[in-house]
Amino acid sequence: MKERYPRLEINLAHLKHNVARVVERCGSYGIQVAGVIKGATGDVEVARQFAEGGAAFIASSRLEQIEDARNAGIDKKMMLIRIPMLSEVKDVIRLTDISLNSELEVIKALNEEARNQGKLHKVILMADMGDLREGWWDKDELVDVAEYIENKMINIQLVGIGTNVGCYGSILPTVEKLEELVELAERIEARLGRELEYISGGATSSLLRVWDGNIPKRINLLRVGEGILLARDMDVFYHYDISDLCQDNFRLKAEVIEVKDKPSHPVGEVGVDAFGHTPVYADRGIRKRALLAMGKVDYGDPAELLPLEKGIEILGASSDHTIVDVEDAEKDYKVGDIMEFDINYATLIYLTNCRNVHIAYV
Repeated sequence: MKERYPRLEINLAHLKHNVARVVERCGSYGIQVAGVIKGATGDVEVARQFAEGGAAFIASSRLEQIEDARNAGIDKKMMLIRIPMLSEVKDVIRLTDISLNSELEVIKALNEEARNQGKLHKVILMADMGDLREGWWDKDELVDVAEYIENKMINIQLVGIGTNVGCYGSILPTVEKLEELVELAERIEARLGRELEYISGGATSSLLRVWDGNIPKRINLLRVGEGILLARDMDVFYHYDISDLCQDNFRLKAEVIEVKDKPSHPVGEVGVDAFGHTPVYADRGIRKRALLAMGKVDYGDPAELLPLEKGIEILGASSDHTIVDVEDAEKDYKVGDIMEFDINYATLIYLTNCRNVHIAYV
Protein backbone atom coordinates (compact mmCIF):
# COMPACT_ATOMS: atom_id res chain seq x y z
CA MET A 1 0.00 0.00 0.00
CA LYS A 2 1.39 3.37 -1.03
CA GLU A 3 -0.10 5.19 1.94
CA ARG A 4 -1.09 3.39 5.12
CA TYR A 5 -3.29 4.70 7.90
CA PRO A 6 -3.36 5.84 10.62
CA ARG A 7 -0.45 7.91 9.45
CA LEU A 8 1.76 10.42 11.26
CA GLU A 9 3.44 12.82 8.88
CA ILE A 10 6.57 14.59 10.12
CA ASN A 11 7.69 17.75 8.36
CA LEU A 12 11.44 17.54 8.86
CA ALA A 13 12.23 20.94 7.33
CA HIS A 14 9.80 22.72 9.66
CA LEU A 15 11.12 20.78 12.63
CA LYS A 16 14.70 21.72 11.79
CA HIS A 17 13.58 25.36 11.46
CA ASN A 18 12.23 25.23 15.02
CA VAL A 19 15.46 23.74 16.34
CA ALA A 20 17.55 26.42 14.66
CA ARG A 21 15.25 29.23 15.81
CA VAL A 22 15.17 28.12 19.45
CA VAL A 23 18.94 27.50 19.44
CA GLU A 24 19.47 30.99 18.00
CA ARG A 25 17.14 32.66 20.49
CA CYS A 26 18.67 30.85 23.46
CA GLY A 27 22.16 31.45 22.10
CA SER A 28 21.63 35.20 22.23
CA TYR A 29 21.56 34.80 26.04
CA GLY A 30 24.53 32.42 26.15
CA ILE A 31 22.30 29.38 26.60
CA GLN A 32 22.94 26.00 24.99
CA VAL A 33 20.05 23.70 24.07
CA ALA A 34 19.83 20.00 24.80
CA GLY A 35 17.39 18.65 22.23
CA VAL A 36 15.00 16.25 23.96
CA ILE A 37 13.84 13.51 21.57
CA LYS A 38 11.70 11.41 23.94
CA GLY A 39 8.48 13.19 22.86
CA ALA A 40 8.88 11.51 19.46
CA THR A 41 10.03 8.22 21.02
CA GLY A 42 13.56 8.93 19.86
CA ASP A 43 12.74 8.80 16.15
CA VAL A 44 16.17 8.99 14.53
CA GLU A 45 15.14 11.42 11.79
CA VAL A 46 13.73 13.70 14.46
CA ALA A 47 17.00 13.35 16.38
CA ARG A 48 18.90 14.22 13.20
CA GLN A 49 17.00 17.50 12.87
CA PHE A 50 17.96 18.41 16.43
CA ALA A 51 21.59 17.67 15.62
CA GLU A 52 21.64 19.51 12.29
CA GLY A 53 19.66 22.41 13.72
CA GLY A 54 22.38 23.15 16.25
CA ALA A 55 21.40 21.48 19.54
CA ALA A 56 24.46 21.00 21.75
CA PHE A 57 23.23 17.63 23.06
CA ILE A 58 20.82 14.93 22.02
CA ALA A 59 18.86 14.16 25.18
CA SER A 60 16.41 11.50 26.25
CA SER A 61 15.09 9.71 29.29
CA ARG A 62 15.49 6.35 27.51
CA LEU A 63 18.84 4.74 26.74
CA GLU A 64 17.31 2.78 23.85
CA GLN A 65 16.58 6.06 22.07
CA ILE A 66 20.10 7.33 22.65
CA GLU A 67 21.53 4.08 21.30
CA ASP A 68 19.36 4.38 18.17
CA ALA A 69 20.68 7.90 17.61
CA ARG A 70 24.26 6.72 17.97
CA ASN A 71 23.67 3.78 15.63
CA ALA A 72 22.18 6.20 13.07
CA GLY A 73 25.50 8.03 13.00
CA ILE A 74 24.31 11.15 14.81
CA ASP A 75 27.51 12.75 16.05
CA LYS A 76 26.46 14.75 19.10
CA LYS A 77 27.07 14.51 22.82
CA MET A 78 24.38 12.33 24.39
CA MET A 79 22.58 13.23 27.62
CA LEU A 80 20.44 11.02 29.85
CA ILE A 81 17.81 13.24 31.48
CA ARG A 82 16.13 10.71 33.75
CA ILE A 83 18.01 9.71 36.91
CA PRO A 84 19.86 6.48 36.01
CA MET A 85 18.66 3.17 37.36
CA LEU A 86 21.33 1.14 39.14
CA SER A 87 20.47 -1.72 36.78
CA GLU A 88 21.46 0.33 33.71
CA VAL A 89 24.71 1.90 34.92
CA LYS A 90 26.86 -0.06 32.47
CA ASP A 91 24.84 1.19 29.50
CA VAL A 92 24.74 4.76 30.84
CA ILE A 93 28.53 4.86 30.71
CA ARG A 94 28.65 3.06 27.36
CA LEU A 95 26.12 5.27 25.61
CA THR A 96 26.05 8.71 27.19
CA ASP A 97 28.48 11.53 27.79
CA ILE A 98 26.55 13.21 30.58
CA SER A 99 23.69 12.33 32.91
CA LEU A 100 21.43 14.06 35.43
CA ASN A 101 21.72 12.62 38.93
CA SER A 102 20.20 12.91 42.40
CA GLU A 103 21.49 9.85 44.30
CA LEU A 104 25.05 9.48 45.57
CA GLU A 105 24.77 5.68 45.49
CA VAL A 106 24.08 5.82 41.76
CA ILE A 107 26.92 8.27 41.15
CA LYS A 108 29.31 5.95 42.98
CA ALA A 109 28.20 3.08 40.73
CA LEU A 110 28.69 5.29 37.66
CA ASN A 111 32.19 6.15 38.86
CA GLU A 112 33.10 2.49 39.29
CA GLU A 113 31.71 1.51 35.90
CA ALA A 114 33.40 4.46 34.18
CA ARG A 115 36.67 3.23 35.70
CA ASN A 116 35.97 -0.25 34.33
CA GLN A 117 35.31 1.15 30.85
CA GLY A 118 38.20 3.61 30.98
CA LYS A 119 35.96 6.64 30.59
CA LEU A 120 35.32 9.99 32.20
CA HIS A 121 31.57 10.53 32.70
CA LYS A 122 30.08 13.96 33.33
CA VAL A 123 27.23 14.58 35.75
CA ILE A 124 24.80 17.38 36.53
CA LEU A 125 23.42 17.29 40.06
CA MET A 126 19.70 17.99 40.27
CA ALA A 127 18.24 20.34 42.87
CA ASP A 128 14.56 20.19 43.77
CA MET A 129 13.44 23.81 43.76
CA GLY A 130 9.82 23.04 44.62
CA ASP A 131 8.37 21.03 41.74
CA LEU A 132 8.90 17.89 43.86
CA ARG A 133 10.12 15.54 41.17
CA GLU A 134 13.83 14.61 41.14
CA GLY A 135 16.63 16.37 42.98
CA TRP A 136 18.05 17.11 46.43
CA TRP A 137 15.63 18.95 48.70
CA ASP A 138 18.32 19.36 51.36
CA LYS A 139 20.64 21.88 49.70
CA ASP A 140 23.39 21.46 52.32
CA GLU A 141 23.52 17.78 51.41
CA LEU A 142 23.73 18.67 47.73
CA VAL A 143 26.73 20.92 48.35
CA ASP A 144 28.39 18.15 50.39
CA VAL A 145 27.82 15.63 47.57
CA ALA A 146 29.33 18.06 45.07
CA GLU A 147 32.43 18.34 47.24
CA TYR A 148 32.59 14.55 47.64
CA ILE A 149 32.53 14.02 43.86
CA GLU A 150 35.16 16.68 43.36
CA ASN A 151 37.58 15.21 45.86
CA LYS A 152 36.85 11.49 45.91
CA MET A 153 35.92 10.45 42.39
CA ILE A 154 38.35 10.04 39.50
CA ASN A 155 36.07 8.92 36.67
CA ILE A 156 33.15 11.25 37.39
CA GLN A 157 33.40 14.93 36.52
CA LEU A 158 30.92 17.33 38.12
CA VAL A 159 30.05 19.82 35.39
CA GLY A 160 26.99 21.54 36.80
CA ILE A 161 23.70 21.60 38.61
CA GLY A 162 20.18 21.71 37.26
CA THR A 163 16.54 21.68 38.17
CA ASN A 164 13.18 20.67 36.79
CA VAL A 165 10.10 22.86 37.05
CA GLY A 166 6.61 22.45 35.66
CA CYS A 167 6.62 18.75 34.84
CA TYR A 168 5.06 17.43 38.06
CA GLY A 169 4.23 20.17 40.52
CA SER A 170 3.34 22.75 37.84
CA ILE A 171 5.76 25.24 39.40
CA LEU A 172 6.57 28.15 37.10
CA PRO A 173 10.18 29.01 36.18
CA THR A 174 9.99 32.51 37.64
CA VAL A 175 13.02 34.77 37.68
CA GLU A 176 13.17 34.34 41.45
CA LYS A 177 13.08 30.54 41.22
CA LEU A 178 15.91 30.43 38.70
CA GLU A 179 17.94 32.94 40.72
CA GLU A 180 17.69 30.52 43.64
CA LEU A 181 19.31 27.90 41.41
CA VAL A 182 22.10 30.29 40.47
CA GLU A 183 22.71 31.11 44.13
CA LEU A 184 22.93 27.40 44.90
CA ALA A 185 25.43 26.93 42.07
CA GLU A 186 27.53 29.74 43.49
CA ARG A 187 27.51 28.06 46.91
CA ILE A 188 28.91 24.94 45.29
CA GLU A 189 31.47 26.94 43.35
CA ALA A 190 32.64 28.63 46.56
CA ARG A 191 33.08 25.20 48.18
CA LEU A 192 34.92 23.75 45.18
CA GLY A 193 36.97 26.81 44.36
CA ARG A 194 36.04 26.71 40.67
CA GLU A 195 33.22 27.62 38.32
CA LEU A 196 30.67 25.08 37.13
CA GLU A 197 30.34 24.60 33.39
CA TYR A 198 26.53 24.33 33.36
CA ILE A 199 23.60 25.72 35.29
CA SER A 200 20.61 24.00 33.68
CA GLY A 201 17.45 25.98 34.36
CA GLY A 202 14.78 23.54 33.26
CA ALA A 203 12.97 22.54 30.11
CA THR A 204 10.45 24.00 27.66
CA SER A 205 8.65 26.04 30.32
CA SER A 206 11.87 27.96 30.97
CA LEU A 207 11.69 29.30 27.42
CA LEU A 208 9.18 31.74 28.89
CA ARG A 209 12.12 33.54 30.50
CA VAL A 210 14.04 33.53 27.22
CA TRP A 211 11.11 35.01 25.31
CA ASP A 212 10.68 37.65 28.04
CA GLY A 213 14.40 38.39 28.04
CA ASN A 214 14.69 38.10 31.81
CA ILE A 215 16.37 34.73 32.34
CA PRO A 216 19.16 35.01 34.94
CA LYS A 217 22.50 35.51 33.22
CA ARG A 218 24.22 32.40 34.54
CA ILE A 219 21.55 29.98 33.34
CA ASN A 220 23.32 28.51 30.32
CA LEU A 221 21.62 25.19 29.48
CA LEU A 222 17.98 24.28 28.81
CA ARG A 223 16.56 20.87 27.94
CA VAL A 224 13.92 21.49 25.27
CA GLY A 225 11.51 19.00 23.71
CA GLU A 226 7.90 20.15 23.28
CA GLY A 227 8.90 23.77 22.65
CA ILE A 228 10.64 22.60 19.48
CA LEU A 229 8.68 19.52 18.47
CA LEU A 230 5.19 21.04 18.62
CA ALA A 231 5.66 24.59 19.93
CA ARG A 232 2.15 24.64 21.35
CA ASP A 233 2.47 24.96 25.13
CA MET A 234 3.85 28.50 25.16
CA ASP A 235 1.07 29.57 22.81
CA VAL A 236 -1.90 27.65 24.25
CA PHE A 237 -1.18 27.84 27.97
CA TYR A 238 0.79 31.06 28.34
CA HIS A 239 -0.34 33.08 25.28
CA TYR A 240 3.13 33.90 24.00
CA ASP A 241 3.73 35.02 20.43
CA ILE A 242 5.60 32.15 18.81
CA SER A 243 4.75 33.05 15.23
CA ASP A 244 8.39 32.48 14.27
CA LEU A 245 8.01 28.77 15.06
CA CYS A 246 6.20 26.10 13.03
CA GLN A 247 3.30 24.26 14.64
CA ASP A 248 2.59 21.82 11.80
CA ASN A 249 5.62 19.59 12.30
CA PHE A 250 3.44 16.58 13.11
CA ARG A 251 0.10 15.80 11.50
CA LEU A 252 -2.11 12.79 12.12
CA LYS A 253 -4.20 11.35 9.29
CA ALA A 254 -6.89 8.69 9.68
CA GLU A 255 -9.16 6.89 7.22
CA VAL A 256 -12.95 6.94 7.41
CA ILE A 257 -14.36 3.40 7.48
CA GLU A 258 -18.06 4.12 8.11
CA VAL A 259 -20.44 7.06 7.65
CA LYS A 260 -24.03 6.75 8.91
CA ASP A 261 -26.86 8.65 10.54
CA LYS A 262 -27.34 7.32 14.07
CA PRO A 263 -28.83 8.35 17.42
CA SER A 264 -26.52 10.53 19.50
CA HIS A 265 -27.41 8.65 22.69
CA PRO A 266 -26.74 4.89 23.08
CA VAL A 267 -29.92 2.81 22.98
CA GLY A 268 -30.45 0.34 25.82
CA GLU A 269 -29.30 -0.10 29.41
CA VAL A 270 -26.00 1.74 29.94
CA GLY A 271 -23.16 -0.10 31.68
CA VAL A 272 -19.43 0.54 31.25
CA ASP A 273 -17.35 1.00 28.11
CA ALA A 274 -14.35 -1.08 27.00
CA PHE A 275 -12.13 0.70 29.53
CA GLY A 276 -14.44 0.33 32.52
CA HIS A 277 -15.84 3.87 32.41
CA THR A 278 -19.41 5.12 32.16
CA PRO A 279 -19.37 8.19 29.89
CA VAL A 280 -22.13 10.77 29.84
CA TYR A 281 -23.89 11.10 26.49
CA ALA A 282 -25.88 14.10 25.27
CA ASP A 283 -29.10 13.28 23.39
CA ARG A 284 -29.07 15.51 20.29
CA GLY A 285 -31.23 13.32 18.13
CA ILE A 286 -30.12 11.64 14.93
CA ARG A 287 -26.71 12.87 13.78
CA LYS A 288 -24.34 12.01 10.96
CA ARG A 289 -21.27 10.33 12.35
CA ALA A 290 -18.08 8.81 10.96
CA LEU A 291 -15.93 5.99 12.25
CA LEU A 292 -12.16 6.31 11.91
CA ALA A 293 -9.79 3.34 11.77
CA MET A 294 -7.79 4.28 14.84
CA GLY A 295 -8.48 4.25 18.57
CA LYS A 296 -7.16 4.75 22.05
CA VAL A 297 -4.41 2.18 21.65
CA ASP A 298 -2.96 4.36 18.90
CA TYR A 299 -3.11 7.84 20.42
CA GLY A 300 -4.35 7.71 24.01
CA ASP A 301 -7.04 10.31 24.77
CA PRO A 302 -9.47 11.21 21.94
CA ALA A 303 -10.28 14.50 23.68
CA GLU A 304 -6.75 15.67 22.88
CA LEU A 305 -7.06 15.24 19.11
CA LEU A 306 -7.37 18.57 17.29
CA PRO A 307 -9.38 18.30 14.03
CA LEU A 308 -8.10 20.61 11.31
CA GLU A 309 -11.52 21.08 9.76
CA LYS A 310 -14.22 23.16 11.41
CA GLY A 311 -17.48 21.47 12.35
CA ILE A 312 -15.93 18.15 13.36
CA GLU A 313 -16.65 16.96 16.89
CA ILE A 314 -14.88 13.98 18.42
CA LEU A 315 -17.45 12.02 20.40
CA GLY A 316 -15.21 9.32 21.85
CA ALA A 317 -13.30 6.18 21.06
CA SER A 318 -12.83 2.52 21.80
CA SER A 319 -9.57 0.62 21.42
CA ASP A 320 -9.56 0.66 17.63
CA HIS A 321 -12.30 3.08 16.55
CA THR A 322 -12.78 6.82 16.89
CA ILE A 323 -16.35 8.13 16.67
CA VAL A 324 -16.70 11.56 15.11
CA ASP A 325 -19.76 13.76 14.63
CA VAL A 326 -19.60 15.16 11.07
CA GLU A 327 -23.14 16.59 10.88
CA ASP A 328 -21.78 20.14 10.68
CA ALA A 329 -18.51 19.36 8.89
CA GLU A 330 -17.56 21.53 5.92
CA LYS A 331 -16.73 18.41 3.91
CA ASP A 332 -19.21 15.69 2.97
CA TYR A 333 -17.22 12.74 4.27
CA LYS A 334 -17.38 9.38 2.49
CA VAL A 335 -15.88 5.99 3.26
CA GLY A 336 -12.21 6.05 2.27
CA ASP A 337 -11.77 9.78 2.91
CA ILE A 338 -8.92 10.99 5.11
CA MET A 339 -9.43 13.15 8.18
CA GLU A 340 -6.52 15.22 9.53
CA PHE A 341 -5.58 16.31 13.04
CA ASP A 342 -3.07 18.42 14.87
CA ILE A 343 -1.80 16.81 18.04
CA ASN A 344 -0.34 17.69 21.42
CA TYR A 345 2.68 16.32 23.28
CA ALA A 346 0.98 13.39 25.02
CA THR A 347 -0.65 12.27 21.77
CA LEU A 348 2.67 12.48 19.94
CA ILE A 349 4.25 10.14 22.47
CA TYR A 350 1.46 7.58 22.03
CA LEU A 351 1.55 7.76 18.24
CA THR A 352 5.30 7.35 17.90
CA ASN A 353 5.23 4.44 20.35
CA CYS A 354 2.56 2.53 18.40
CA ARG A 355 3.71 0.11 15.72
CA ASN A 356 0.31 0.36 14.02
CA VAL A 357 0.81 4.06 13.26
CA HIS A 358 2.77 4.56 10.07
CA ILE A 359 5.35 7.36 10.10
CA ALA A 360 6.06 9.30 6.92
CA TYR A 361 8.55 12.13 6.42
CA VAL A 362 7.47 15.05 4.26
